[in-house]
Amino acid sequence: MQLVTTRHQGSATMPILQNLTYEKKASIAYVTINRPKFLNALSFATMVEIRSVMEDARADDAIRGVIITGAGDKAFAAGADITEIASISAVEAETFTRSGQAALDAIEHLGKPVVAAVNGLALGGGCEIALACTLRLATENAKFGQPEVKLGVIPGFGGTQRLPRLVGKGRALQIILTAEAIDAQEAHRIGLVNEVVRADRLMVRAEEILDRIAANSPLAVRLAMRAVHCGLDSDQAEGLSLESAYFSVCASSEDKREGTSAFLEKRAPRFIAR
Repeated sequence: MQLVTTRHQGSATMPILQNLTYEKKASIAYVTINRPKFLNALSFATMVEIRSVMEDARADDAIRGVIITGAGDKAFAAGADITEIASISAVEAETFTRSGQAALDAIEHLGKPVVAAVNGLALGGGCEIALACTLRLATENAKFGQPEVKLGVIPGFGGTQRLPRLVGKGRALQIILTAEAIDAQEAHRIGLVNEVVRADRLMVRAEEILDRIAANSPLAVRLAMRAVHCGLDSDQAEGLSLESAYFSVCASSEDKREGTSAFLEKRAPRFIAR
């Protein structure tokens, strides 16, 4: 793919990035946590930057999906920056977790698919970033875990909420309470990971999935994701009502007219997200 923009350093709408690289190629935005000497540990500043690039990706109509990965070949993100956690006060801790939660909410509710390309350790906050993504791909050497109880704290970026929703209460509690990491194959078996791929195929496969999604109606993709997210936080009756409402919105859209016409005319659709 041809590089369209890179890093966005000095952008008028975004602060200079110190802990991430942010690139756009065609319809995909690439976010790389770039602290390899620290196994891409997540400082307060890193979480602020993640939220900033997610807001940029949301606002850019040319971007149809995002890939998040880690620099180097050892870690996706090996948790929070322990040097910050060690000296944090209760008031500062709440600010820290709220900032991290806001960043991960920006990922989960982007309105565009986000793929976590997990290329190594995804522990603590790194695991929580992966949980907030739409889909998770992992290399064979990836490991996942929530080791916070070893440090005398609990997951603070949504791990106690997203992990049980994804893998079930019992499995989530075992991962959180034992603080033991699981490998990629076990993560795949319990539904935490969508696919395990070779390291040299990780980014290629993530791009393939996003390209496949991008061929569909952006409006329908956005509303389908919203229906799933909102439905998980309500009972089934409320979820079905929401699904019906979003189906009706899609049914009155130009994308529906184009999609059905293209199907009947046996041609590729040209969606316009309206």
